[in-house]
Amino acid sequence: MQMQTQRMILWIVFSMSLLFLWDAWQRHNGQPTLFGGAPATTQTTGADGESAAGPAADASVPPASALPVPTAEVPTAGPATATAQSIRLANDVLSLDIDTMGGQVRRAELLQHRDLSGNGEHGFVLLQDAPGAVYLAQSGFIGAPNGASFPTHRTPLTPVDGAQPHVLGDGADAVTLTLTGESGGLKVTRTYTLKRGAYVIDVKDELVNESGVPVQPTLYMQLTRDGNSPPGGSKFYSTFTGPVIFTDADKFQKIDFDDIAKGKASHSGAASDGWAGIIQHYFVSAWVPEQGAQREYYKRQVGENLYSVGARQPLGTIAAGASATVESRLLVGPQDQRMLEHVAPGLDLTVDYGWLTAIAQPIYWLLEKLHGLVGNWGWAIVLLTIVIKTIFFPLQAASYRSMARMKAVTPRLTQIRERYGNDRVKMNQAMMELYKTEKINPLGGCLPIVVQIPVFIALYWVLLASVEMRDAPWIGWITDLSAPDPYFILPLIMAGTMFIQVKLNPTPPDPVQAKMMMIMPLVFSVMFFFFPAGLVLYWLVNNIYSIVQQWVITRKIEGAAAAKKAKA
Repeated sequence: MQMQTQRMILWIVFSMSLLFLWDAWQRHNGQPTLFGGAPATTQTTGADGESAAGPAADASVPPASALPVPTAEVPTAGPATATAQSIRLANDVLSLDIDTMGGQVRRAELLQHRDLSGNGEHGFVLLQDAPGAVYLAQSGFIGAPNGASFPTHRTPLTPVDGAQPHVLGDGADAVTLTLTGESGGLKVTRTYTLKRGAYVIDVKDELVNESGVPVQPTLYMQLTRDGNSPPGGSKFYSTFTGPVIFTDADKFQKIDFDDIAKGKASHSGAASDGWAGIIQHYFVSAWVPEQGAQREYYKRQVGENLYSVGARQPLGTIAAGASATVESRLLVGPQDQRMLEHVAPGLDLTVDYGWLTAIAQPIYWLLEKLHGLVGNWGWAIVLLTIVIKTIFFPLQAASYRSMARMKAVTPRLTQIRERYGNDRVKMNQAMMELYKTEKINPLGGCLPIVVQIPVFIALYWVLLASVEMRDAPWIGWITDLSAPDPYFILPLIMAGTMFIQVKLNPTPPDPVQAKMMMIMPLVFSVMFFFFPAGLVLYWLVNNIYSIVQQWVITRKIEGAAAAKKAKA
């Protein structure tokens, strides 16, 4: 039974490795992934008959001024003489380019996060409006009567205090930009406020009804993005890119671009709380309406390979000559859990650990505390792995004791196998008698490991999803824990530790099984060549600690057995 259990576990591990490799190859060649998400370069047809192209570098997208608003009514074009221009609004961590055409945020650069795809001299650009790469934040008003159009993200606006850059000055706590415009008898004065150290833009819209009749405008806040995966992703692991919606009733909901194109996406509708956003590896943008105000969340395909997600918030009736004010917030920043949980409920869930969130959150808390002690994320990973391995030492020790006993009786198991040949019934009966005589539990080496699997998978996701790993150095040649080891030193050392572990374990009597056990370190080392250095560091420390534990326990058991034999 022990041999059958080992064979089963071995084949499961080997099959999963092949499955992940095959899935990576499929995604590399533009085929659908086995684990969900949009394929790399495919096209699907949405319910409205429009094509949603996959992430091609030359994807054709309309200019920002031509994107539709989220209703059937199309706003009238602005005056032919109107000329759009971008105005810079920046603090110490975030730089925005805001277009006078509707006040769209057409570019957002995160100044404290380097662009690792180039020479690293500039900040990371999250929002942009470029050929084949569209990611915009837009807002406006709909619901004008008689075919008129209220100010939308296509309405020309005028800066109140000039078009010069609005940059946070020394000693200032905040910087503002105010734009104003009128359409359909509704005048809007929009003020963007960016505080020091903040990735949240406070947006205040002051409305004046100049139409002479009561109006009922609806504020819409939306993010419009192409369906491309962000550059620099790995082919050997997948992270989610796409719209997300959160409400207190339905919690965190991810929406695939592909499902939007096919008309199959479902999510929360009406609510009085929550937010709508788009996430990608390490970064997030989100519109957060006023909490307590009724709103309706929506998503839609607005063009080829172009999608919008957002919220509509009815403002009620504004009498002729009356005014109203509505406030909202726009988040554009890193997936920093401590920052996000203070912006709005549920935003910290954009750091997505899936079904292991309950385990992963305490692990991240501990990792953060250890970083506070040592000041380096690499050493924090080392300490975290040691702490978790130490906590599980009793279970691990039981597993190693079982394997040590198995190693001691391996020659006798081989004799039983040779004695009974193909008579598997008698062979299993003899093995069970031996286990009973030697007081060995055939599953004793497996069950303690199985109990630990959820914890170590959660730790894997913590290291993969934490933006703190991005551009974080460890020692020497490891200058970015989120990137693969440039010289493959860590994966090669890890492969060596895996060979040592194989040697410490009982040698399977089956020659084929024994060869596969020797091949597994090679398979895993090849996979880890393409994994982030932080993940490889975790596995390496885990292996070294396990080797030390196993060696100590095995020596104790062998010494006790030798002493017992000497007395006999």
